[in-house]
Amino acid sequence: MEKRMLSPQEVADATIRTAEGKTKLNFIQTFLLGIFAGVFVGFGTHGYLTVTQTLGNIDVGLSKLIGASVFPVGLMLVLMAGAELFTGNNLMTIALVDKRITFRSLSKNWIIVYVGNFIGSILLAYAIYKSGLYSGENIKNLAISVGEAKLSLSFHDALIRGILCNMIVTLSVWFATAAKDITGKILAIWFPIMLFVLSGFEHSIANMFFLPIAKFVGLESSWLNIWLNNLIPVTIGNVIGGGIIVSGVYYLTYILPNKKTKKSK
Repeated sequence: MEKRMLSPQEVADATIRTAEGKTKLNFIQTFLLGIFAGVFVGFGTHGYLTVTQTLGNIDVGLSKLIGASVFPVGLMLVLMAGAELFTGNNLMTIALVDKRITFRSLSKNWIIVYVGNFIGSILLAYAIYKSGLYSGENIKNLAISVGEAKLSLSFHDALIRGILCNMIVTLSVWFATAAKDITGKILAIWFPIMLFVLSGFEHSIANMFFLPIAKFVGLESSWLNIWLNNLIPVTIGNVIGGGIIVSGVYYLTYILPNKKTKKSK
């Protein structure tokens, strides 16, 4: 019978090869694919706001569930259409610790991708704002309410929610890498990403759409406040969750033991 998925060990090896490939992209490739990822995640975020704009008045839990069910399209587009997403690229630290890529190449990728993600997110938010899709009171009020809630988080709360979020996002990428066909990849992405949204965790790139669209339609907050109160602590949390915790555990359990075995031989 044909093997339908990779083992965790094979996923670890594939993740390292993927990281090596990402560092070989030139600036234009990395930047443009970063912009696309921001747009893709923004599409999912816009879908979340659109579908939940009135459901919250009926049942908050149901509203979150349905919104969470449409949000994963963003990561599906990133992984299968092809784009560079900062939070998913946090898994590249496995290759860094394994000395397959350098800290310089990792930092270069993360910085370019992060900036590209922000530009893509804000361009989409502005385009959707200008399209008139947020002229209705329901969706406008929801966007502002979501923005206010995110900016009201303490640094501590935003940080922890960012950690938990990117543990799930990078596990979803790991899960999707294990799947060998597109149906398997879709399911591998859909369930974990739905879970993080439903749980109320914080994703830095999604917030790059949530907060600008809220500001465009009336949220009273400065750009500096948006960065200091949410994007910075959430980004730090995302790096810890995906780049340190998940990457660290899988390096210690799947990569390092193999290196020791090879040396002993």
